[in-house]
Amino acid sequence: MNTVKTFTRSSSGGNAFASTPRIEIYFKTWCPYSRWALALLSDKGISFKTIDVTDNRVLEAEMIDRSGRTSVPQIFIDNEGIGGYDDLKALDASGAFDQQLGVDTENTPLAA
Repeated sequence: MNTVKTFTRSSSGGNAFASTPRIEIYFKTWCPYSRWALALLSDKGISFKTIDVTDNRVLEAEMIDRSGRTSVPQIFIDNEGIGGYDDLKALDASGAFDQQLGVDTENTPLAA
C-alpha cells in the first residue's frame, strides 16, 4: 500500500506563487485535525506531500523522530516542523503562511 502521495493543484485567480516551499504532512485518516489541515492546504491551491501514518508504524516512527511529537497531524515546511493543525491555522491567520508561500497578498483582490 502506497502511503505517501503528493498533491498538486494549479493556482488561479489573483494569487501569484513564487518559489513554493516543500510542504509535508503526516496524518491519520480518522483524525479530524488531520482532515482540517489537509483541507486548509488544499484550499491554498499549493503542492504538498501527504504521509499517511494510520496503519504504518515505520512512517509514524519517522514522524515522531522528525517532530518529537506523537500527535497528528505533523506539518513540515522546508523540513522545519511547524506543529499540527492549530499551529498551521495560526500561521495562516497571521498572514505568515502566505508570506512563506510567496503569495502576493498586496495584489490579491479582497472578497466582497
